[in-house]
Amino acid sequence: MHSTRRSEYDVTNTVLVSSAADVRDAVRELFAATWPDASFAAVAHAFHDFDLAFSGRMPGYYGVDTIYHDQQHTLDVTLAMARLMAGYELTHRDTPQALGAERGAVGLLLALFHDIGYLRAHGESASNGAEFTRNHVTRSAHFMDQYLPTIGFGHWTHITSQVVHFTGYERSFEQIGAVITDPRDIKLGHLLGTADMIAQMADRCYLEKCRDRLYPEFVLGGVAVPMGTGGRGVKYASGLDLLRQTPIFIEMTRSKRLDEGFDRAYRYVEPLFGGRNPYIESIESSLKFLRQVLRSESWRLLRRNPLLFAAAPGTMGNVRDLVTGYINKAWTQP
Repeated sequence: MHSTRRSEYDVTNTVLVSSAADVRDAVRELFAATWPDASFAAVAHAFHDFDLAFSGRMPGYYGVDTIYHDQQHTLDVTLAMARLMAGYELTHRDTPQALGAERGAVGLLLALFHDIGYLRAHGESASNGAEFTRNHVTRSAHFMDQYLPTIGFGHWTHITSQVVHFTGYERSFEQIGAVITDPRDIKLGHLLGTADMIAQMADRCYLEKCRDRLYPEFVLGGVAVPMGTGGRGVKYASGLDLLRQTPIFIEMTRSKRLDEGFDRAYRYVEPLFGGRNPYIESIESSLKFLRQVLRSESWRLLRRNPLLFAAAPGTMGNVRDLVTGYINKAWTQP
């Protein structure tokens, strides 16, 4: 047993979340325990296709080149989603609110492909997937519209095209609720949105990743430094500036999305951990540490340098070059 949490492992330090095969096996175990008579075959096939797509081996796609939303992020979210659904079913078994095995499989498919909209398709002019930051969720929905029928889930695309938006900001919860009528599908969205947030904020290297990886994505996505404003309207001046605003982001995410918007769905992992919530515990610990760093301005304390799980080995250097070019252009254009 490892007493120190490893950067490529989940919040419990037991599952290698940089490995599609390891996460698939962990999810399969949860799925079988929750719905013992259901087939996992379609989800297993989706794990295989996810690995092909993100590694750049799926025809028509370049593979993941975003440095924050890399393969580990998606797999970590998928494991969190499996845990949330398993805990939810434990507390709603034999009730009309239970998700059921097929909807549970859909939840896993949504988790696996919720960020596939960051992948560049052959023929697109974008230099990096982060350029799709503002519309990547819609792109993910379009991908699933085409992909799910190939594994026997085409009849769910009218639901997945809406539920996936619980992971982003392109549509309001009210807009989604106006289209989806089954409360179980709304709950699926709450669980999905929760999994997306708690997995990334509970990442052992969340603070370093915000500074060194999320900021560059925000730059290339036009979020940090808007293009064509001569440097006016800057939201995040640097990775450190992003970190300085992270405590407010975490607090607002907890109150407005996790507690209010998603109806405290994070509590559904607790039946699996004897009433504890390792995700929330890790988030609170990270927030406490960040506040200490901000008070002391001791940036050297943020010294972790986690591995990047992108399709190409030179991805980090390429992103840095693109960010430099973007910032130079943004500040010189009137």
